[in-house]
Amino acid sequence: MEHLVPDRADAVAALADPQRLRLYRLATQRAIGRDDAAQALGIPRSTAAFHLDRLAGAGLVTVEFVRRSGRSGPGAGRPAKLYRAAATELSVSIPERHYELAGGLLAAAVERSEVRELPIRDALAEEAFGAGAAIGAARRSLTGALTACGYAPREEASGDLILENCPFHALASRHTALICGANLELARGLVAATGDERIPVLAPAEGRCCVEIRVGGR
Repeated sequence: MEHLVPDRADAVAALADPQRLRLYRLATQRAIGRDDAAQALGIPRSTAAFHLDRLAGAGLVTVEFVRRSGRSGPGAGRPAKLYRAAATELSVSIPERHYELAGGLLAAAVERSEVRELPIRDALAEEAFGAGAAIGAARRSLTGALTACGYAPREEASGDLILENCPFHALASRHTALICGANLELARGLVAATGDERIPVLAPAEGRCCVEIRVGGR
């Protein structure tokens, strides 16, 4: 059975550490214990345990307990904690892109347009707002929801949020008006669902998302 990564951002962050990345690669080859990991990397056992548990918490490895002596019952000793790479598919792009979300929105917009006889841009706006509301409802804050979508928000001293990354960059470069409109509606959905009082506005600038989220919408 395939193991699903619970949070892709957490999985990526876990693998950003060079030692954890090496341990993950070892775990793809065989089940490893804490002593094995410490010896392989030349690090203290406690450090190896920390990194392995971090990988487990991110859903990248599974944990099993095995008595390596082969014996059972009293006197057999405590079972060893072994870590094995999970059967996980993790797709990552840097900077972060979410073309699967864009594709889903566009496909759903086409269907909505046909069923309700709406212009495609209106249908896409409705789909994007609805998706933003669904994503935002599952997050505690607007910045958390924006981060989950790949926008890389940065808060200014004024309280405005600058979105440092466009998760649909390639599409936005070729179909600017359509995709920027979808970005705006997605952001509006995120704001509405999280109860944030700031207002998304179109503010195109080189090297970042076309949307800013401003205090008072100024």
